[in-house]
Amino acid sequence: MAEPTSDAIWVEKYRPRSLADMVGQEGVVPLLRAYAARRSLPHLLFAGAPGTGKTTAALALAHDLLGEEWRQNFLELNASDERGIDTVRTTIKGYARSAPIGGVGFKLLFLDEADNLTSEAQGSLRRMMERYSSACRFILSCNYSSRIIEPIQSRCAVFRFRGMSVDDMRRQLERVAKGEKLTVADDAYAAIAEQADGDLRRATNLLQLAAAPGAPISRASVEGATTQPIRPEVEAMVTLALAGQFFDARERLYRLFVDRGASGEDILRAVHRYLPDLPEATIATREKIALIDHLAEVDFRLAQGASERVQMESVLARLALFRPAPGARPA
Repeated sequence: MAEPTSDAIWVEKYRPRSLADMVGQEGVVPLLRAYAARRSLPHLLFAGAPGTGKTTAALALAHDLLGEEWRQNFLELNASDERGIDTVRTTIKGYARSAPIGGVGFKLLFLDEADNLTSEAQGSLRRMMERYSSACRFILSCNYSSRIIEPIQSRCAVFRFRGMSVDDMRRQLERVAKGEKLTVADDAYAAIAEQADGDLRRATNLLQLAAAPGAPISRASVEGATTQPIRPEVEAMVTLALAGQFFDARERLYRLFVDRGASGEDILRAVHRYLPDLPEATIATREKIALIDHLAEVDFRLAQGASERVQMESVLARLALFRPAPGARPA
Protein backbone atom coordinates (compact mmCIF):
# COMPACT_ATOMS: atom_id res chain seq x y z
CA MET A 1 0.00 0.00 0.00
CA ALA A 2 1.44 3.34 -1.04
CA GLU A 3 2.40 5.71 1.76
CA PRO A 4 0.40 8.95 1.87
CA THR A 5 2.18 12.25 1.36
CA SER A 6 3.34 14.32 4.33
CA ASP A 7 0.56 16.88 3.83
CA ALA A 8 -2.19 14.24 3.64
CA ILE A 9 -5.25 14.29 5.84
CA TRP A 10 -4.23 12.60 9.07
CA VAL A 11 -7.13 10.15 8.97
CA GLU A 12 -5.62 8.65 5.81
CA LYS A 13 -1.98 9.26 6.69
CA TYR A 14 -2.25 7.27 9.93
CA ARG A 15 -4.83 4.69 8.86
CA PRO A 16 -3.50 1.28 9.99
CA ARG A 17 -2.06 -0.72 7.09
CA SER A 18 -2.46 -4.07 8.83
CA LEU A 19 -4.94 -5.66 11.22
CA ALA A 20 -2.08 -5.95 13.71
CA ASP A 21 -1.89 -2.14 13.89
CA MET A 22 -5.59 -1.57 14.62
CA VAL A 23 -6.65 -0.40 18.08
CA GLY A 24 -9.88 -1.46 19.77
CA GLN A 25 -12.50 -3.87 18.42
CA GLU A 26 -11.07 -6.78 20.40
CA GLY A 27 -14.02 -8.96 19.46
CA VAL A 28 -13.53 -8.40 15.72
CA VAL A 29 -9.86 -7.98 14.84
CA PRO A 30 -8.57 -11.37 16.16
CA LEU A 31 -11.14 -13.23 14.04
CA LEU A 32 -10.24 -11.24 10.95
CA ARG A 33 -6.56 -11.95 11.57
CA ALA A 34 -7.39 -15.67 11.75
CA TYR A 35 -9.17 -15.43 8.38
CA ALA A 36 -6.11 -13.73 6.88
CA ALA A 37 -3.77 -16.37 8.32
CA ARG A 38 -5.89 -19.20 6.88
CA ARG A 39 -6.27 -17.31 3.58
CA SER A 40 -9.94 -18.19 3.62
CA LEU A 41 -13.07 -16.32 4.68
CA PRO A 42 -16.84 -16.20 4.17
CA HIS A 43 -18.81 -13.16 3.07
CA LEU A 44 -18.61 -10.52 5.81
CA LEU A 45 -20.99 -7.88 7.13
CA PHE A 46 -19.51 -5.03 9.20
CA ALA A 47 -22.10 -3.07 11.17
CA GLY A 48 -21.53 -0.10 13.47
CA ALA A 49 -21.44 3.65 13.89
CA PRO A 50 -19.26 5.87 11.67
CA GLY A 51 -15.62 6.15 12.63
CA THR A 52 -15.35 2.81 14.41
CA GLY A 53 -12.95 1.16 11.94
CA LYS A 54 -15.14 -0.71 9.43
CA THR A 55 -13.42 0.61 6.30
CA THR A 56 -10.00 0.37 7.93
CA ALA A 57 -10.66 -3.27 8.85
CA ALA A 58 -11.67 -4.10 5.27
CA LEU A 59 -8.58 -2.45 3.78
CA ALA A 60 -6.25 -3.99 6.37
CA LEU A 61 -7.79 -7.44 5.81
CA ALA A 62 -7.26 -7.09 2.06
CA HIS A 63 -3.64 -6.09 2.58
CA ASP A 64 -2.91 -8.93 5.04
CA LEU A 65 -4.77 -11.55 3.01
CA LEU A 66 -3.76 -10.66 -0.53
CA GLY A 67 -0.32 -9.16 0.07
CA GLU A 68 1.31 -7.42 -2.90
CA GLU A 69 -1.56 -8.41 -5.19
CA TRP A 70 -4.23 -6.68 -3.08
CA ARG A 71 -4.78 -3.81 -5.52
CA GLN A 72 -5.59 -6.16 -8.41
CA ASN A 73 -7.97 -8.22 -6.27
CA PHE A 74 -9.82 -5.58 -4.26
CA LEU A 75 -12.64 -3.27 -5.36
CA GLU A 76 -14.22 -0.65 -3.11
CA LEU A 77 -17.63 0.85 -3.93
CA ASN A 78 -19.85 3.26 -2.00
CA ALA A 79 -23.53 2.38 -2.11
CA SER A 80 -24.50 5.95 -1.22
CA ASP A 81 -23.26 7.07 -4.65
CA GLU A 82 -24.48 4.07 -6.63
CA ARG A 83 -27.45 2.54 -4.86
CA GLY A 84 -29.61 1.19 -7.69
CA ILE A 85 -29.97 -2.19 -9.27
CA ASP A 86 -28.06 -1.11 -12.40
CA THR A 87 -24.89 -0.77 -10.33
CA VAL A 88 -25.31 -4.29 -9.00
CA ARG A 89 -26.02 -5.74 -12.45
CA THR A 90 -23.13 -3.99 -14.21
CA THR A 91 -20.23 -2.85 -11.99
CA ILE A 92 -20.54 -5.47 -9.26
CA LYS A 93 -21.43 -8.36 -11.56
CA GLY A 94 -18.62 -7.53 -13.98
CA TYR A 95 -16.06 -7.53 -11.19
CA ALA A 96 -17.39 -10.57 -9.32
CA ARG A 97 -17.43 -12.84 -12.39
CA SER A 98 -13.85 -12.08 -13.50
CA ALA A 99 -11.04 -14.39 -12.44
CA PRO A 100 -8.78 -13.43 -9.52
CA ILE A 101 -5.08 -12.76 -9.93
CA GLY A 102 -2.56 -14.62 -7.80
CA GLY A 103 -2.66 -17.59 -5.48
CA VAL A 104 -5.44 -16.80 -3.01
CA GLY A 105 -8.18 -18.01 -5.36
CA PHE A 106 -10.72 -15.26 -4.83
CA LYS A 107 -11.07 -11.48 -4.90
CA LEU A 108 -12.61 -9.08 -2.40
CA LEU A 109 -15.40 -6.62 -3.13
CA PHE A 110 -15.98 -4.05 -0.39
CA LEU A 111 -19.38 -2.34 -0.54
CA ASP A 112 -19.45 0.59 1.89
CA GLU A 113 -22.74 1.95 3.25
CA ALA A 114 -24.57 -1.07 1.88
CA ASP A 115 -27.66 -0.15 3.93
CA ASN A 116 -28.31 2.57 1.34
CA LEU A 117 -28.92 0.01 -1.40
CA THR A 118 -32.54 -0.29 -2.50
CA SER A 119 -34.41 -3.50 -1.65
CA GLU A 120 -34.40 -4.47 -5.33
CA ALA A 121 -30.62 -3.97 -5.54
CA GLN A 122 -30.10 -6.00 -2.37
CA GLY A 123 -32.14 -8.84 -3.83
CA SER A 124 -29.96 -8.86 -6.93
CA LEU A 125 -26.82 -8.65 -4.78
CA ARG A 126 -27.94 -11.71 -2.79
CA ARG A 127 -28.13 -13.78 -5.97
CA MET A 128 -24.64 -12.68 -7.02
CA MET A 129 -23.23 -13.56 -3.61
CA GLU A 130 -24.51 -17.08 -4.17
CA ARG A 131 -23.48 -17.42 -7.81
CA TYR A 132 -19.96 -15.98 -7.68
CA SER A 133 -18.87 -16.97 -4.15
CA SER A 134 -16.09 -19.21 -5.48
CA ALA A 135 -14.32 -16.31 -7.21
CA CYS A 136 -15.31 -13.33 -5.05
CA ARG A 137 -15.94 -12.66 -1.37
CA PHE A 138 -18.20 -9.74 -0.47
CA ILE A 139 -17.55 -7.43 2.49
CA LEU A 140 -20.55 -5.24 3.24
CA SER A 141 -20.34 -2.27 5.57
CA CYS A 142 -23.34 -0.51 7.09
CA ASN A 143 -24.39 1.74 9.95
CA TYR A 144 -27.71 -0.06 10.47
CA SER A 145 -27.77 -3.81 9.90
CA SER A 146 -31.58 -3.79 10.20
CA ARG A 147 -31.66 -2.16 6.75
CA ILE A 148 -29.91 -5.15 5.19
CA ILE A 149 -32.36 -7.81 4.04
CA GLU A 150 -32.33 -11.05 6.04
CA PRO A 151 -31.23 -13.29 3.11
CA ILE A 152 -28.00 -11.28 2.83
CA GLN A 153 -27.39 -11.27 6.59
CA SER A 154 -27.81 -15.05 6.74
CA ARG A 155 -25.10 -15.46 4.08
CA CYS A 156 -22.54 -13.35 5.97
CA ALA A 157 -20.49 -13.56 9.12
CA VAL A 158 -21.73 -10.47 10.97
CA PHE A 159 -19.25 -8.34 12.92
CA ARG A 160 -20.52 -5.49 15.07
CA PHE A 161 -18.13 -2.59 15.62
CA ARG A 162 -18.46 -0.68 18.89
CA GLY A 163 -17.66 2.95 19.50
CA MET A 164 -14.02 3.49 20.41
CA SER A 165 -13.25 3.55 24.12
CA VAL A 166 -11.43 6.54 25.57
CA ASP A 167 -8.26 4.47 26.14
CA ASP A 168 -8.21 3.06 22.60
CA MET A 169 -8.88 6.48 21.14
CA ARG A 170 -6.03 7.98 23.13
CA ARG A 171 -3.62 5.27 21.97
CA GLN A 172 -4.30 6.11 18.34
CA LEU A 173 -4.17 9.86 18.93
CA GLU A 174 -0.84 9.50 20.74
CA ARG A 175 0.48 7.61 17.70
CA VAL A 176 -0.60 10.50 15.47
CA ALA A 177 0.86 13.09 17.85
CA LYS A 178 4.18 11.24 17.93
CA GLY A 179 4.27 11.07 14.14
CA GLU A 180 3.55 14.78 13.82
CA LYS A 181 5.85 15.73 16.75
CA LEU A 182 3.03 17.39 18.68
CA THR A 183 2.81 18.24 22.35
CA VAL A 184 -0.68 17.39 23.59
CA ALA A 185 -1.94 18.03 27.12
CA ASP A 186 -3.83 15.33 28.99
CA ASP A 187 -6.95 17.49 29.23
CA ALA A 188 -6.78 18.03 25.46
CA TYR A 189 -7.04 14.27 24.88
CA ALA A 190 -10.00 14.23 27.29
CA ALA A 191 -11.68 17.10 25.44
CA ILE A 192 -11.23 15.33 22.08
CA ALA A 193 -12.72 12.12 23.49
CA GLU A 194 -15.73 14.05 24.81
CA GLN A 195 -16.37 15.66 21.44
CA ALA A 196 -15.70 12.54 19.35
CA ASP A 197 -18.16 10.34 21.26
CA GLY A 198 -16.52 7.08 20.13
CA ASP A 199 -15.82 8.24 16.55
CA LEU A 200 -12.09 7.86 15.93
CA ARG A 201 -12.28 9.59 12.55
CA ARG A 202 -13.83 12.65 14.15
CA ALA A 203 -11.23 12.57 16.92
CA THR A 204 -8.31 12.48 14.46
CA ASN A 205 -9.78 15.31 12.41
CA LEU A 206 -10.27 17.40 15.56
CA LEU A 207 -6.66 16.81 16.60
CA GLN A 208 -5.52 18.04 13.18
CA LEU A 209 -7.78 21.11 13.41
CA ALA A 210 -6.45 21.98 16.87
CA ALA A 211 -2.80 21.62 15.86
CA ALA A 212 -0.88 24.84 15.30
CA PRO A 213 2.80 24.98 14.22
CA GLY A 214 5.08 25.21 17.22
CA ALA A 215 2.26 25.43 19.78
CA PRO A 216 1.13 22.75 22.23
CA ILE A 217 -2.43 21.47 21.98
CA SER A 218 -4.54 22.33 25.02
CA ARG A 219 -8.16 21.83 25.98
CA ALA A 220 -8.84 25.44 24.99
CA SER A 221 -7.40 24.93 21.50
CA VAL A 222 -9.49 21.78 21.04
CA GLU A 223 -12.68 23.54 22.13
CA GLY A 224 -11.85 26.46 19.86
CA ALA A 225 -11.45 24.14 16.86
CA THR A 226 -14.66 22.16 17.22
CA THR A 227 -17.99 23.15 15.72
CA GLN A 228 -19.85 21.07 18.28
CA PRO A 229 -21.25 22.73 21.41
CA ILE A 230 -19.20 22.16 24.53
CA ARG A 231 -20.76 21.19 27.85
CA PRO A 232 -20.76 24.64 29.57
CA GLU A 233 -22.50 26.22 26.57
CA VAL A 234 -25.26 23.61 26.62
CA GLU A 235 -25.61 23.83 30.41
CA ALA A 236 -26.06 27.60 30.27
CA MET A 237 -28.67 27.36 27.51
CA VAL A 238 -30.69 24.62 29.23
CA THR A 239 -30.50 26.38 32.62
CA LEU A 240 -31.92 29.57 31.14
CA ALA A 241 -34.75 27.65 29.46
CA LEU A 242 -35.64 25.78 32.65
CA ALA A 243 -35.71 29.11 34.51
CA GLY A 244 -38.33 30.36 32.08
CA GLN A 245 -35.95 32.75 30.28
CA PHE A 246 -36.85 31.42 26.84
CA PHE A 247 -35.61 34.35 24.78
CA ASP A 248 -32.25 34.45 26.59
CA ALA A 249 -31.91 30.71 25.98
CA ARG A 250 -32.80 31.23 22.33
CA GLU A 251 -30.06 33.86 22.06
CA ARG A 252 -27.59 31.25 23.36
CA LEU A 253 -28.92 28.83 20.76
CA TYR A 254 -28.32 31.33 17.97
CA ARG A 255 -24.75 31.84 19.16
CA LEU A 256 -24.16 28.11 18.86
CA PHE A 257 -25.46 28.20 15.28
CA VAL A 258 -23.57 31.34 14.22
CA ASP A 259 -20.44 31.62 16.40
CA ARG A 260 -19.76 27.94 16.97
CA GLY A 261 -21.09 26.76 13.60
CA ALA A 262 -22.88 23.86 15.27
CA SER A 263 -25.61 21.93 13.48
CA GLY A 264 -29.04 21.21 14.91
CA GLU A 265 -28.10 17.54 15.26
CA ASP A 266 -24.96 18.43 17.23
CA ILE A 267 -26.89 20.63 19.65
CA LEU A 268 -29.66 18.06 20.02
CA ARG A 269 -27.15 15.32 20.88
CA ALA A 270 -25.47 17.60 23.43
CA VAL A 271 -28.80 18.35 25.12
CA HIS A 272 -29.64 14.64 25.09
CA ARG A 273 -26.36 13.82 26.87
CA TYR A 274 -26.85 16.57 29.46
CA LEU A 275 -30.50 15.97 30.43
CA PRO A 276 -29.94 12.81 32.53
CA ASP A 277 -27.36 14.68 34.65
CA LEU A 278 -29.80 17.38 35.75
CA PRO A 279 -30.59 17.07 39.48
CA GLU A 280 -34.01 15.81 40.55
CA ALA A 281 -34.68 19.11 42.34
CA THR A 282 -34.36 20.93 39.01
CA ILE A 283 -36.50 18.61 36.89
CA ALA A 284 -38.23 15.39 37.90
CA THR A 285 -37.48 12.03 36.31
CA ARG A 286 -40.95 11.82 34.79
CA GLU A 287 -40.38 15.16 33.05
CA LYS A 288 -36.94 14.07 31.83
CA ILE A 289 -38.55 11.05 30.20
CA ALA A 290 -41.13 13.24 28.47
CA LEU A 291 -38.38 15.57 27.26
CA ILE A 292 -36.30 12.72 25.87
CA ASP A 293 -39.39 11.51 24.03
CA HIS A 294 -39.70 15.00 22.52
CA LEU A 295 -36.00 14.99 21.54
CA ALA A 296 -36.58 11.73 19.63
CA GLU A 297 -39.37 13.38 17.67
CA VAL A 298 -37.22 16.42 16.91
CA ASP A 299 -34.36 14.16 15.80
CA PHE A 300 -36.69 12.48 13.30
CA ARG A 301 -37.89 15.85 11.99
CA LEU A 302 -34.31 17.05 11.50
CA ALA A 303 -33.49 13.86 9.60
CA GLN A 304 -36.44 14.63 7.31
CA GLY A 305 -35.10 18.12 6.55
CA ALA A 306 -37.06 20.32 8.97
CA SER A 307 -35.69 23.75 9.97
CA GLU A 308 -32.90 23.38 12.54
CA ARG A 309 -33.67 26.65 14.29
CA VAL A 310 -37.41 26.08 14.55
CA GLN A 311 -36.95 22.53 15.84
CA MET A 312 -34.33 23.49 18.42
CA GLU A 313 -36.45 26.41 19.57
CA SER A 314 -39.24 23.89 20.15
CA VAL A 315 -36.88 22.00 22.48
CA LEU A 316 -36.18 25.17 24.46
CA ALA A 317 -39.89 25.95 24.59
CA ARG A 318 -40.61 22.49 25.95
CA LEU A 319 -37.90 22.96 28.59
CA ALA A 320 -39.45 26.27 29.62
CA LEU A 321 -42.90 24.67 29.87
CA PHE A 322 -41.52 22.05 32.24
CA ARG A 323 -40.27 24.77 34.59
CA PRO A 324 -41.46 23.91 38.15
CA ALA A 325 -43.53 26.51 39.97
CA PRO A 326 -41.75 28.43 42.80
CA GLY A 327 -41.69 26.32 45.96
CA ALA A 328 -43.06 23.24 44.21
CA ARG A 329 -41.71 19.84 45.24
CA PRO A 330 -40.39 17.56 42.51
CA ALA A 331 -42.83 14.87 41.35
